[in-house]
Amino acid sequence: MQQARYFDVSTAQIVPTQEGYDRWAEFYDGDDNPLVTLEEQHIEPLLGEVRGLKLADIGCGTGRQALRLAARGAHVTGLDFSKAMLEKAGSKPGAKTVTFIQHDLTQPFPLETDGFDLVLSCLVLDHIPDLDSFFSELARLCRPTGAIVLSVMHPAMELRGAQARFIDPETGRRIGPASHSHQVSDYVMASLRAGLRLDHISEHIVDDQLAEKSERAKKYLGWPLLLLMKNSHFRS
Repeated sequence: MQQARYFDVSTAQIVPTQEGYDRWAEFYDGDDNPLVTLEEQHIEPLLGEVRGLKLADIGCGTGRQALRLAARGAHVTGLDFSKAMLEKAGSKPGAKTVTFIQHDLTQPFPLETDGFDLVLSCLVLDHIPDLDSFFSELARLCRPTGAIVLSVMHPAMELRGAQARFIDPETGRRIGPASHSHQVSDYVMASLRAGLRLDHISEHIVDDQLAEKSERAKKYLGWPLLLLMKNSHFRS
C-alpha cells in the first residue's frame, strides 16, 4: 500500500481501502509519484545497514521496499491487505526470498512478538483509522534493540484536498481508496502512547529539484509532502 497520486477528493469515488488497492494493483507501479521519489531521497539514513536483519514491512503493497531490502540481505516478511497487490509483488524477481502474507492491517498482525530488528511501514498510516492500535502492534513486533521506520503523506496535503487516487482505465473515473484525517501530532502521540521513543521526525517539501523530476509535483512546490518518523523502545 504505497506510491499514491494526489487529487481533489471532491471529484472522486471513494471506495474501501482494500477494494481500491485491489483495483489499482495492475497499473500501480507505473505511476509518476513525487511522494515516492521524495521518500527515496530521504529514508535511507533511517534504515541503515539491513544485511542479516529480520524485517517486517507492514503495508508492503507491490513489494517496493520489501524486495529492495531483501536484495540487500534482510530477511523480510511483508504484510498487506490487498490480495492483488501481493500477487503483483509475488510476480517480481526476488519475490521467493520474501514471505508475503495477506492480512487486514486494522487487526492484530499474525507475526511474533519481539520478532523483528526493523519494522517498516511506508505510506500506510493515512489509511489506518485507529492509530493507537496500529502503533501498539508495531511496538509489539519490534525487538527491544530494534527500530520502527515510517513514512506517510504529510497532513498538510489535506489542505490541498489531496489523497491517494487512481484513474480507472475502464471507466475513466477517479477512484480513491478510503483515507483518514490525521495530524502530525496524532502520529507522534500514538507512538508515545505505544511506549515508544521518538528518535527522528522530519518534514520534506516539494522543491525545484523534485518538480523537475515529476510533473505532478509542480503544483505543490514549496508545500510539505512527506513526513518521516523513526521510533524505538525506551532503554534503561
